[in-house]
Amino acid sequence: MRALAPDDAGFIERDGVPVYWERFGDGDPTVLFLPTWSIVHSRCWKAQVPYFARHFRVLVFDGRGNGRSGRPADNDAYAEAEFAADALAVMDATDTERAVLVSWSRGAQRALLLAADHAERVLGAAFIGPAVPLAPVVPERARAFERFTEPQESYEGWGKWNAHYWRDDYRGFLEFFFAHVYCEPHSTKQIEDAIGWGLETDPDTLVAVTLGPWLGGRDETLDLCDRIACPVLVVHGEDDVVRPPEIGRALAEATGGRYVPLPGCGHGPQCRKPVLVNVLLREFVERAGRSPPVGAGLASQAQEGEIT
Repeated sequence: MRALAPDDAGFIERDGVPVYWERFGDGDPTVLFLPTWSIVHSRCWKAQVPYFARHFRVLVFDGRGNGRSGRPADNDAYAEAEFAADALAVMDATDTERAVLVSWSRGAQRALLLAADHAERVLGAAFIGPAVPLAPVVPERARAFERFTEPQESYEGWGKWNAHYWRDDYRGFLEFFFAHVYCEPHSTKQIEDAIGWGLETDPDTLVAVTLGPWLGGRDETLDLCDRIACPVLVVHGEDDVVRPPEIGRALAEATGGRYVPLPGCGHGPQCRKPVLVNVLLREFVERAGRSPPVGAGLASQAQEGEIT
């Protein structure tokens, strides 16, 4: 049972990959909740969609690799540029001229591409726990990234971030990972939901997604940040052990955006503290929706601190 059924839904298709989208509400402006890492699908925004649909027009879509969208086998099909192109195709299919983007974790990368390369389509960009290469993750996790495709003698802690372990004990990885995403006490429901969504894809697909081309690194990310002229909000849990808050602070600084730390929150504050996050996002959406389009002095206003 869903709290709110979509007003419209459909598929776009790019290079043979179907991508499922849903629309809710008919207010203004449009808020596009971007897909995050394909370990989950668009239901990860279930604590946001009903609330925002009462005030705005809302779009979500299942990122390729999970939900009702396609699962191509080629790693390159999961490049960040492909997710960004899917977002533009969904906007075109739904007659969405411009939208405020909201992203979570890895979704930050496609949000940066959209805001930098398609500024005329983006009214503002809000980032939750962004996964961008502007500050290091914990050393144990960094080592696991480096050895992701190599078999290990044992898989403990972040060593479970490994393609071979996923294929041997995929559920075990999901349980480990989401216990760290939702590290707050009493997160049983959020963890159970996320494990269920993770089981809607398979380890081979998630390996392909993980090996798909991310942003090129710190320099490429900073270049994208330099080209963003729209209002930016960065929200980050201070107890985030998946993507440390230093990443969020660095992204806000690089984009000239507003940074809001959330004490006592982990990597998924929009799920664990939805009222708090929704209020922050709504205020941002309302302000971004009133902003002049790019080319009408927005960049200079942002630099002078008039728009945060």
